[in-house]
Amino acid sequence: MCAAILFSSCARGTATISANADGFKTNYTFVFVHGLSGWGSYDSRDKFLPYWGMFGGDLMEYLNDEGFNCVSASVDPFGSAWDRACELYAELSGSVVDYGAEHSERCNHERYGEDYTGRALVDEWDGENKINLLGHSFGGATVRLLAELMANGSEAERNATPADELSPLFTGGKADYIYSITALAAPHNGTTAYNANVNNDEVEAELSFTQKAASDMVGSATAGEGDGRDESDYANYDLKIDNAMKLNESISTLENVYYFSVPCSSTDRQDDGTYRPDEDITEPMFVKSAILMGMFTGETEGGCTIDESWLENDGLVNTNSATAPFNAPSAEYGEGEVQKGIWYVMPVYRGDHMSLQGGMTKKNDVRDFYTNHLQMINEL
Repeated sequence: MCAAILFSSCARGTATISANADGFKTNYTFVFVHGLSGWGSYDSRDKFLPYWGMFGGDLMEYLNDEGFNCVSASVDPFGSAWDRACELYAELSGSVVDYGAEHSERCNHERYGEDYTGRALVDEWDGENKINLLGHSFGGATVRLLAELMANGSEAERNATPADELSPLFTGGKADYIYSITALAAPHNGTTAYNANVNNDEVEAELSFTQKAASDMVGSATAGEGDGRDESDYANYDLKIDNAMKLNESISTLENVYYFSVPCSSTDRQDDGTYRPDEDITEPMFVKSAILMGMFTGETEGGCTIDESWLENDGLVNTNSATAPFNAPSAEYGEGEVQKGIWYVMPVYRGDHMSLQGGMTKKNDVRDFYTNHLQMINEL
């Protein structure tokens, strides 16, 4: 879920630069995947306003200059995790997007999409030339589902498709293509931004004109529905708590992959137990949602209890939801040796939902953050 909505040439890379470069144990390509309403290197706007870095400068360019091999993907800004994972696979493998025979018929859209033949994000991608995946916001669900499909494929697609027509994505058996996954401010378990989106006269009264206008802009720019697809085939469906929990049930934690999550928070606990945004670090577009999310408790239609643990947030995603999928093994980073198959929750990053992109009016210099994180992964 990204609200970087104001506004290429595709960066290519080889999956392995050189073994032990700069003392690293690995130096696999880092593939960055944007969130809802975002963009990447295949999109022309990325030349003028890079999603990764924003107004602080092109993060991909900086990290590449530092010796890391980094590329940024471009997937459907409003599509479901499934559609986005299929698109990401095609970009990485240099093939035609195949959404699957079963999925495309059920969700009422074309089976095939864009052709990335000859313009893949990486030159080689296999069990020897692995990749590291980093997903911001809804990009987290995107990369998790890609990893699941690479490892285990899709039984529904195998049953619905002749073997000679089946995409390699749906056959499984490729778990070793992925080295690590990092989720950045990702709503693993959904977000109460949808539940808390109600009229509240007191909150409206305290918002500035800029905050109201920016909040309305976010709402209109992240809708993305109405092109004939089934309602379940949009990001906004997957991001709702009950649906995110259901998606989690279909995604396993792979024993051969390193996992990391970086939650964000730009809110502070108040004396009455609610959370309020620190407006010095919260974009105007997130102030309203941060206030409403910081006071919302209740129960979802599916019976999930939203208690006080959900109140802290970054303006769009609850901090606790961004720690790890609730059904996955997890641990705080720093408790001991990092192992595969466990979500390691990194220290909460002090910033709003756009802070790990570099921010807009609230600029964040995230170069050291990413340099340190990528170096840590290469030293595993």
